[in-house]
Amino acid sequence: MKHPILIFFWTAVLSLLCNITSAQQCESASLIEQWGKMDEWVVRQIKESGIIGGEVKYSYEIASGDTIKGNIPYRNPQGCVWATSSVMAVVSGVTKVSCSVFPEKRDDGNCVRLETRLEKVKVLGLVNLNVVASGTIFLGYIREPVKDTKNPQGKLCVGIPFTDRPKAIQFDYKTIVGTNRLRAGGLGAPKSLGDNDYSECALYLQKRWEDEEGNVYAKRVGTAYERFTSTDTTWNNGYQIEIKYGNITKEPFYRNFMQLVPEEFEQYTVNSRGEAVPIKEIEWDESGNDTPTHIVLRISASHGEAYVGDINNRLWVDNIKLVY
Repeated sequence: MKHPILIFFWTAVLSLLCNITSAQQCESASLIEQWGKMDEWVVRQIKESGIIGGEVKYSYEIASGDTIKGNIPYRNPQGCVWATSSVMAVVSGVTKVSCSVFPEKRDDGNCVRLETRLEKVKVLGLVNLNVVASGTIFLGYIREPVKDTKNPQGKLCVGIPFTDRPKAIQFDYKTIVGTNRLRAGGLGAPKSLGDNDYSECALYLQKRWEDEEGNVYAKRVGTAYERFTSTDTTWNNGYQIEIKYGNITKEPFYRNFMQLVPEEFEQYTVNSRGEAVPIKEIEWDESGNDTPTHIVLRISASHGEAYVGDINNRLWVDNIKLVY
């Protein structure tokens, strides 16, 4: 699997310029369904630094409440389980905003629109930087403000407590899939890779434990992972991806991107000492009957490594829930 949880365009931008309150385990499934309706959003109004234009930017979070005015770090309100790839960074006094996740009207409510975007940053009137950023939502939170460009994954807390064994993940979706992925991670023009970009949904059920040194390990209990490989602009309502339990590496449906999370893309959590540490996913549940401790769920407009994607990619999602 070559897909980080988030693609932080600000990493290239700023380096070149200079605990969500956890839901109780028994409540996790209902909270996913409640906030999976995508009807309630908080607007953030943030002013970027003058050296990069000083514009007021708007960012959007899946939560309820009034507009947040000012450069205020964001934390998920109690019971709100979703984080987004939209983030505020303050590095060496420079404030920059990335926004690739948006609410969009659907019937009497809203859905979420995830976009892959080519961000251009102007310094002293010139276009200095070009960066591809992919829209993503995931269960967990980001520790804002981001203060440096080291180890972007370490700024995240991925997954929420969860002890159930659901049958599937269900949601409504439509998508636009591009055919010309670009690589752009800073200075220079974007480079065409000439291949397809796919939207994706990845769900892992993990059994986690912590050793005496505070290291966190995980066993993969369940997997539901699908890439959407063709454009479909008609809403697919009630679409389900079955959760497969146990070691799936010998199954005919298995693909390499479903593998245990490799070291170079390790996700992070906060251990019992309050430290951000990688989640070392080291084994499969060979019995197929184990009980998870956490659920990891990520839905993205693009697949692949950081700073890569087709800027035409779009993924709309609504009514996310677990099926039993």
